[in-house]
Amino acid sequence: MDFEVRAKARYVPMSAQKVRLVIDQVRGMNADEALGLLNFMTQAAAKPVFKLVRSAIANAEENFGLVREDLYITQIHADEGPTRRWRRFGARGRFKPLLRRSSHISVVLSGHED
Repeated sequence: MDFEVRAKARYVPMSAQKVRLVIDQVRGMNADEALGLLNFMTQAAAKPVFKLVRSAIANAEENFGLVREDLYITQIHADEGPTRRWRRFGARGRFKPLLRRSSHISVVLSGHED
């Protein structure tokens, strides 16, 4: 029987476009291999994705009694969160908006129950 374990990170203060560059690298990987790869990636988005995958593994072990080595990432995606509009004043009395984007990251781990 297959199990699915879900975890979400909401309102991550980073654009979804930057997060997608990282999660495309780990999609479909074994969960432990994904953690190893994320730990050494230089992108700033790797840190929240690392924490999310680690949390999903902990949920699988504690709540469902699954074995860590059997888990792999079946789905992982980043959606856009709310955008805060910040103000920056330009020359000649003009207004230059800064968009502070955020994202929601979701991961689904699957494992086989033996």
